Order: sequence, then structure tokens, then C-alpha cells
Amino acid sequence: MNTGKIVFSQVMEHMPLWEFRKCVKRYRGNYKVKSFKCLDQFLCMAFAQLTYRESLRDIEACLRSMQSKLYHMGIRSRISRNNLSNANNTRNWRIYADFAQVLIHNARRLYADEYLGIDLDNTIYALDSTTIELCLSLFPWAGYSQTQAGMKLHTLLDLRGNIPSVVEITDVKVHDVRILDLLIPEPGSFYIMDRGYLDFERLYTLHQSSAFFVVRSKTNIKSRRLYSHGVDKSTGLRSDQTVVLTGVFTPDYYPDKLRKVVYYDKEHSERLIFFTNNFKLSAETIAQLYKQRWKIELFFKWIKQHLRIKKFFGTSFNAVKTQIWIAVSVYVLVALIKKRLDVQVNLNTILQILSVTAFEKIPLSRLLNDTDCAMQTDENHKQLLLFKL
Repeated sequence: MNTGKIVFSQVMEHMPLWEFRKCVKRYRGNYKVKSFKCLDQFLCMAFAQLTYRESLRDIEACLRSMQSKLYHMGIRSRISRNNLSNANNTRNWRIYADFAQVLIHNARRLYADEYLGIDLDNTIYALDSTTIELCLSLFPWAGYSQTQAGMKLHTLLDLRGNIPSVVEITDVKVHDVRILDLLIPEPGSFYIMDRGYLDFERLYTLHQSSAFFVVRSKTNIKSRRLYSHGVDKSTGLRSDQTVVLTGVFTPDYYPDKLRKVVYYDKEHSERLIFFTNNFKLSAETIAQLYKQRWKIELFFKWIKQHLRIKKFFGTSFNAVKTQIWIAVSVYVLVALIKKRLDVQVNLNTILQILSVTAFEKIPLSRLLNDTDCAMQTDENHKQLLLFKL
């Protein structure tokens, strides 16, 4: 007797199918494809992400064991690792990159009013990158030295909801600061960056676009104080100054005034210097904004732990990019579900629940909002990790 839809199908119902078809049509993804179309590929790869599959053979075995439920999952073709491998290697990865951007746009609208812990209505971004290490013998196209290979994942994270607004996948040799050239600055928004992005010529472009930045300084940056402002040293602040740059070329790159805030981090016994072009916020708020940057570090750590972007199902450039973009899509899709269903547990717990209930026929809202069920699933996962089962 049919008692409802399986959990995996309910998750995929939050996916805007018409937008996915537009992306497929844009890149002619189904051109001359008789079976195992782009949607089948996406659903198989999304299943692999949600249920922590390790290989194409693993995906094939699991889905074939549930042959009677594939139709209800939305998969209309025969599953084989050859079909999936061929699709990952030949279908344009931009299909899934564009679709991820659609999901990101929807998620950012939902999380626009999310409280950050700072009384600011401005959009706040954190910009950073992480390296995904690869095996040189399997991924020779990604080599950046005689013994190492890898790719860089550059991310502009909207801190309201921790939604990746911009994602760029590049060669490891590409310097972080070059990603600033790809950004379209949003007037009034804050861009929080580490010292790897300290390039005053590019920062001046942000300034001229009426966007704000908070960037950590390097030790060799020279400046001349114009004004000093009082600070409460009990908060960790050491100084708040209006300065101009005095290096050989930097005054030409950034001719306007800057604000220099010095903060002492007691927890790490570290003296931090920030430059910003915002003169209205308090120095304490500027320091708090930079503290928010830790969220992007957690984001990178989270996706590496809980999504399949460290073990790849294919070795070609196209297969790797396809897998990364589908992983990003799954992350954002789960974030959308969390907000739409007002789920109180974190994304980690949601993924653990979905991984063991993908074929169950339980209403998704009840499954994720049942606190006892969520806690029990999380505890069971911890026990499995403890005994390495």
C-alpha cells in the first residue's frame, strides 16, 4: 500500500525543476542522449552526496538494490557505473554550476533577514579559499609541482545563512587576490578578508563602488596617522586611527584616507591590525565583523567533512567540476529545506538523518522536526564513528 513519497523524493521536490531544465537546454546537455539524461545524472550524484557513497560501484550497487524505488526517486533510466562515468566526463559541468547559482539565489532571499549577532542591515560577505588536494598520478592536469596536485575552491560566503554567493574553482597557482577582479561589488555591502587579499589597487575599486571592506593588514604596510580616536581598551581594542598610506607605490593605488583599527586577541595572544574604508561604525563593530570571518573557515571544514569533494568519482577536469558543483547544490538545497520547514537542528544533523532515511516513507517536515528522532540519529552516528563501523 502506498503510504506517501520516499524521503529522497521529498527532498528533491524543493529543487526548481523548470530552472534545471533551462540550464540543461542552455548547454544542450541532453543532445543526442537517449537514456540516462542530465536529471538522472544529477539525482544519482545527489543521492551519492546525501548517503555518503564512496565510488561509482558503490552508487550502482546501492541504487540497483532499490530498483523498485528508482521511479519514485525520479530516475527513469537504468543505472550503471559506465553510464554515470560517461555522463560525468562528457556533460558540460556548467549545467550544474548554473543550477547551483539558481539555488543560491533562492537561498539568499530566504536568509536575507537572518540575524548575525551584529546590528547591521548590510549584506556581509567573507571571502577566502581552500585547497582540495588531489593525487598527481590520477589528476595530472591539476599538478602544481613535481609531486603535488590540487584545485582551489574560492568562495564568497554570505554570512546570513552561510550561503556561498560566488564559487570559483581554479588552479592552485592562482593567487587569492585575483578573485577580487571577478567580483561585482554590491554598494553598501561589507567584504571581510584575510591579509591574502590585501591589494590596495583592487580595494580601491571596491571603495569606488561604494562597497565596504575590512581586511587584515600585513606587517610591512606603512601608513601615516592623521587622527586618533578614543577606544575602550577593556574590549581588546588598542587604537582607532584615520591614516593615509605612505609606501612607495601604495599612495597611488589608494589615494584616499583609510581607517586603521588595532585589536588584541587575548584568546590567541595575537595583535591584529585591520584596514577599512568605513568611518561610521564603531571600532568594536569593525573588530566584531572580522571575527565573523571564522564562519567561512567552518564552512570549508564542514563541506570537506560532510560532502564528497575529497574523494572523486572521476579523474577528468569535467568530472571533478561536475561533482563539486553538485555538492554545492546539495548543500544549498539542504539549507533551503532547513529554512522552508523551519527545522531547528543543524545542517550536520539533517544530513545524518537523510543519509539513513532516504528510502523511508515519512513526511519530511515531521522527520526533521522530531527532536527525539533527530537527536537519536545524531547519537547513533557518533557511536558508529567511535567504533569505526
